[in-house]
Amino acid sequence: MSTIHLTTTINADIHKVFDLARDIDLHQKSTFKTNEKAIAGRISGFIEKGETVTWRAKHLGFYQTHTSKIIEMQKPHQFTDIMLEGTFKSFKHQHIFKTNANKTVMIDILEFESPFGIIGKLFNHFFLKKYMTSFLLERNKLIKKAAEYIRE
Repeated sequence: MSTIHLTTTINADIHKVFDLARDIDLHQKSTFKTNEKAIAGRISGFIEKGETVTWRAKHLGFYQTHTSKIIEMQKPHQFTDIMLEGTFKSFKHQHIFKTNANKTVMIDILEFESPFGIIGKLFNHFFLKKYMTSFLLERNKLIKKAAEYIRE
């Protein structure tokens, strides 16, 4: 299993950052490079606990679908999604939010595993972990920009 741990400090209110992180529309804007679209379940607005979203995107030259479900949510401090269907063997993404000196610290902990045994492990190690880190950094950059731009 591979784990990515990212921390992003945002000069904005925790409630605003929390909502932006679960905003389906903003997520689609952050993934324009992969043409990611919500095609089933919650397809717009703020996803809530118990809801699912199915994404369709072009990754590594192939269109793929990925269905996630929000299994845990404590507003505005955290939410967790897991993959129900998709190309990964397993996928769990924890989104954690803390306040520090009038700023929000957004923490991503993404745990994933590719199928195909040792070949999948090698693929994770040499390529996929870097690819997924870049994907999350792009998303976080847009959340930060949107939160800091629309500060109250």
